Amino acid sequence: MGKATLTALAWHQSWILWSLLYLAVLSVCYLQFGWQGVLWAWAMLATFQLLRVYRKLARLLDDLESRTLKQEPIAQGVWAALETLIIRRNRENRQRISRLVQMLRGYRLAAGAMPEGALVVNRRTLFVIWSNKVAKKMLGISPADDAVRLFELFRQPQVKEWFTASNIDQPLLNIESPNEAATNLDLYLLPYTAEFSLVVLRDSTKMRKLEQVRSDFVANVSHELRTPLTVIHGYLELIEQQDNPELQTIIMEMQKQSHRMNHLVEDLLNLSRLESGKELPEETIQSSSLLSTLEQEAQALSQNRHHITVLNEFNGALLGSPKDVHSAFSNLVSNAVRYTPTGGSIIIGMLHNGTGGVDFSVKDTGFGIPSDHISRLTERFYRISTSRSRELGGTGLGLSICKHVLNLHQAELIIQSEPGKGSTFTCRFPKKRVA
Repeated sequence: MGKATLTALAWHQSWILWSLLYLAVLSVCYLQFGWQGVLWAWAMLATFQLLRVYRKLARLLDDLESRTLKQEPIAQGVWAALETLIIRRNRENRQRISRLVQMLRGYRLAAGAMPEGALVVNRRTLFVIWSNKVAKKMLGISPADDAVRLFELFRQPQVKEWFTASNIDQPLLNIESPNEAATNLDLYLLPYTAEFSLVVLRDSTKMRKLEQVRSDFVANVSHELRTPLTVIHGYLELIEQQDNPELQTIIMEMQKQSHRMNHLVEDLLNLSRLESGKELPEETIQSSSLLSTLEQEAQALSQNRHHITVLNEFNGALLGSPKDVHSAFSNLVSNAVRYTPTGGSIIIGMLHNGTGGVDFSVKDTGFGIPSDHISRLTERFYRISTSRSRELGGTGLGLSICKHVLNLHQAELIIQSEPGKGSTFTCRFPKKRVA
């Protein structure tokens, strides 16, 4: 029987029964005592009905407060229907709560079984309100104590800055574990409500060690290649001084490739040094002198084949390693000259950005870069066109070096390009890098 039918039937039954009862009582009182008896009978029946209603309400309140699940009443009428509906709602709520508890228990078991650490953090108070076993082990949290602040677990100030910034696209990498020595953690932020966020901890120690082994291998091989390359290059210069016109073309090509290999070795050594993650020396770098040097290099490489413009709206100074910053900027400028056809224009500039920092940008009217290649440009040895890069003397390491230099200066490389219309490479430095 439907809910509407049950209610309607209850009202109908109650109305008929009480109407017949009242009519019978009033009729008897009228026959015995007249209209005065009818009034007294009406007053007594109303009082009885009020007491009955009060007693029923008191019992319903007791049932609701006790939260006991009773059997549906067998009686009929409005009160029986009301009690039946309440019992049914209680049963449905119990079933719903049971399902929710089972789902919550399943989610907590799944989160507890994760191979990564997991922290649930209150975004307003920064308190850790729950953590799984892996996170407790990584951070040294006692099993019975989750009520600790996130920045009390991590002594590094950048952890609190990263969490409060709530940038889910930028994980915090290579953070030293507060509980396990020589252990590095990567932190990922997943806000799932307006109040709470999930922080995922991943042990990146093995990956860092593998990267270090690879970096050491490249550095060692590059060091070993230096000596034979120097010998080969020296003998080629001696051969050039002799009068061997028939070998002139061969010797020139060997010298060209020798220079290219030497350049490649130097880039590999430089990249290995940057990948080691060591802090670079900080000095004041004047934008005017830096831009003047870059303009001279661009003019020398261009040989008057391009229209080169320099803009210095910043006219201030940066804090950083002069050698490495110049190397990164010079690489962007030389790329613009190499990949811009004769007659094109190149704009080199430094200007303030919206965050209080400074942007160094190189804009050209060159070939442009397809969008599917942009995300991979900073990978080592990645080339869009292998033949064009080799023809123009590229090693495939320049943008990778540039990216690592910027990372060590807390800056980022922004690439905008459209095929056939040119490219813009922007090095965005934060406010703290402005002297």
